Amino acid sequence: MTVSPDLLGQLPITTLKGVGAALAEKLMKLNIRTVQDMLFHLPRQYEDRSRITPIGGLRPGLSAQVDADVVLSDVVFGRRRSLVVKVQDGTGTLTLRFYHFNNAQKDAMARGLRLRIFGEARLGATGIEMYHPEYSMISDAMPPPSDTLTPIYPVTEGVTQLRLRPLMTQALLRISSSNLPDWLPSEENRGWSLAAALRFVHAPPNDADRVALVEGRHPAQQRLAFEELVAHQLSLQKRRAEMRAHQATALPPASDLQHKFLATLPFPLTGAQQRVLKEIAADVTTNHPMLRLVQGDVGAGKTVVAAMAACHALAAGKQVALMAPTEILAEQHALNFARWFEPLGIRVSSLLGRLGAKARREANAEIADGSAQMVIGTHALFQDDVQFKNLAFVIIDEQHRFGVQQRMALKRKGEGGLLAPHQLIMTATPIPRTLAMSAYGDLDTSVIDELPPGRTPIQTILIPSERRPEIVERIRAQCLQGRQAYWVCTLIEESEQLQAQAAEATFAELQIALPELGIGLVHGRLKAAEKAAVMQAFTQGELQLLVATTVIEVGVDVPRATLMVIENPERLGLAQLHQLRGRVGRGAEQSFCVLLYQTPLGQLGRERLGIMRETTDGFRIAEKDLELRGPGEVLGTRQTGEMSFRLADLLRDAPLLPAVQTCARVLLAENPLAAEALLTRWVAAREHYARV
Repeated sequence: MTVSPDLLGQLPITTLKGVGAALAEKLMKLNIRTVQDMLFHLPRQYEDRSRITPIGGLRPGLSAQVDADVVLSDVVFGRRRSLVVKVQDGTGTLTLRFYHFNNAQKDAMARGLRLRIFGEARLGATGIEMYHPEYSMISDAMPPPSDTLTPIYPVTEGVTQLRLRPLMTQALLRISSSNLPDWLPSEENRGWSLAAALRFVHAPPNDADRVALVEGRHPAQQRLAFEELVAHQLSLQKRRAEMRAHQATALPPASDLQHKFLATLPFPLTGAQQRVLKEIAADVTTNHPMLRLVQGDVGAGKTVVAAMAACHALAAGKQVALMAPTEILAEQHALNFARWFEPLGIRVSSLLGRLGAKARREANAEIADGSAQMVIGTHALFQDDVQFKNLAFVIIDEQHRFGVQQRMALKRKGEGGLLAPHQLIMTATPIPRTLAMSAYGDLDTSVIDELPPGRTPIQTILIPSERRPEIVERIRAQCLQGRQAYWVCTLIEESEQLQAQAAEATFAELQIALPELGIGLVHGRLKAAEKAAVMQAFTQGELQLLVATTVIEVGVDVPRATLMVIENPERLGLAQLHQLRGRVGRGAEQSFCVLLYQTPLGQLGRERLGIMRETTDGFRIAEKDLELRGPGEVLGTRQTGEMSFRLADLLRDAPLLPAVQTCARVLLAENPLAAEALLTRWVAAREHYARV
């Protein structure tokens, strides 16, 4: 379909005055390719440049605009070479300091030159200073100070605020009702046309509600945020429709195999597990691929549900793949599934990164000829050299550790590349409904909201690090009574090397303090085989105490472990703390989690850790985590990297989501042209969610 060239989405950015090939290339780094892209490159904050502040009135820590004359300009050689420019306006002297400058800039700073300067005032060695302020030469033709708030945009190397703003002014002048249509239904416009909302957001008047603007709650911003969320929902629903358009193998009921499997378990299924299994059975018996997210709190029995679900494919002679985010978790799953399935005559195979070349070739051959019926691995599963014979069912554990692209890669491993496998996606990180609606809108959702009977709630205790010796003695007493314990080391740095060093130091210290105990050490820098050996020794009870980094966050199941110590818990997210805590309390005995915090603990830290002490409800903890840290931390960077909003905020804009979902469904059904236009406007310049 040919689109009218006067539409702004069709106008290359080079049609704006001053944009040549070099600048266009730099703008592409900001996903700006067209005039429309420029208009939807939205400000992240605002500054008030409507008034001129005398130098004598500058206050450290506050940004201000100054008109002043250059009285001195010199290159100073200290620890770092800098261009130092002194300016005066009759009320005082201000020092401008530039660490990044060129000869042209240096030569232009001649004595007597009059400048308009904007920057943050700081207290420096020479009094009031500004570092790398924005400035321009004052001439007779210079306009008076702006009567609008000045927008601050995301920029990149070679594209400064000063360079971007005139281009935005040009783009705004290009807007008309014919070249930038309103695609939302009129009842969803919140009283603002698209053109009016864009003009306001890029150039709000000085008397605009600053607080509302800063918080993103102004009606003009909400009008745009609503449209952006609709575009995101459209991309999710489009991806869902594309997935549903694929054919899948309809799997018959697997009652016989499921009954045999249940007979090997020492416990009955909970009502919640049975309900979720019925939902899965209804999905897989159709020839449309299942896309189902199963949420369940730590210890809710998701793995058993996954095994029961896998029986559908195994009973039909098809292959099942389970993808886990870490080697430790994949090993744990391999042990569990082998223990459950091999007595039933089902071959369980592992595909892990640590396999040698010969073992890997053998594993690949078993997968290719179908003799490996249940295949468990990490991301190695979706590499090109892995070819399944008849993969019909995929289980993905801890979805928040994988991005959408990784999840979709397994789709292409289906039978002959023609049939898509059914996908069961599990997470023990409860996702607040707000996030689930936006992050996983392409999935059906089931919740296992019931813990198995006989579990004693974990008691969580907050203890300052000064009482560390008491904790060591507590571990000694627990372990000498036949129980096991974890000691988890964390650091502010997300560096595996530093984490490992901290764990190694604690391990050495505890070996000296507890010579009578068998102590193991696990961290991310150990080879996979070494980690697996230590974990196996701990699982089998040969070690009483395991010192570890957060690599043991998910999946490790040791019923005799009743005590966990987490150092520096104030540095971790609540959801991660909850995950770690869930490694104990797997049996009937009373278990304890000790949060060994550094003093002094601030108010926010006390509030966060207090939540951990008050509740073991993962969903309540997740809601609090979302409130305190935002969606990026709760979902994981891989997931939210695919959800980088320009203006919308999932937490702030949660009340909009039900209307957003309805609007997206209506547009897809009744106005696909509008749906495609919104996708192009908001998503196409970035990674297109629907293109997988």
